[in-house]
Amino acid sequence: MKDLHKYIEQTNLKPTMTAEDVDVLVQEAIDYNFRGICVPPFWVKKAAREIGDMDIQMVTVVGFPLGYQMTEAKIREIEVAIDNGADELDIVMNVSAFKTGMPWAKIELAKCSKLIHEHSCIMKVIIETAYLNNEEIEVACKLCADAGVDFVKTSTGFAPAGAQVEHIKLMRSVLPSQVGIKASGGIKTKAQAIELIQAGADRIGTSSGKEIVKEV
Repeated sequence: MKDLHKYIEQTNLKPTMTAEDVDVLVQEAIDYNFRGICVPPFWVKKAAREIGDMDIQMVTVVGFPLGYQMTEAKIREIEVAIDNGADELDIVMNVSAFKTGMPWAKIELAKCSKLIHEHSCIMKVIIETAYLNNEEIEVACKLCADAGVDFVKTSTGFAPAGAQVEHIKLMRSVLPSQVGIKASGGIKTKAQAIELIQAGADRIGTSSGKEIVKEV
């Protein structure tokens, strides 16, 4: 795939990342023409400043990595992230509320969607497939689509497992065509990335973007 780089969101969400790591991430995005970079909320302002007006999406996370924060906290996180320069927000679904069968999981996402789209930003929802069975993945995808999200994302990278081809295929079969899929979690090789894209992924979240595109 000649345009593999355009699928990649080069990511660093390590708790030990430094300002120097942010600079490296931005430079890699420039050097390899990645779709975007994903950094923790604390580093959004710096990363956005470094990106400037370049065509690199500034992505960050909300409710990360467990998703069971109160909705008010997620809303405030979104507001601050957008103010600091975020273009896209990857929100962790409240898996706890979802598994309990509470309608709040969908209500929360709808509230977040309204705010994000009012600012012309992109909303992705991390459903954390490692904690869901196939039926739950289907229900979660439908819930996300009904809430008006732009992408459904597989994983935080902090759960026991990350993106799986069979889950991407399942998600694509359930989601409407206008809702994209971001595969993330444990994607380390070019073969993995291509297989996930062929299964239906529109974005690849990885900390190994440079290695993937340089791989022969």
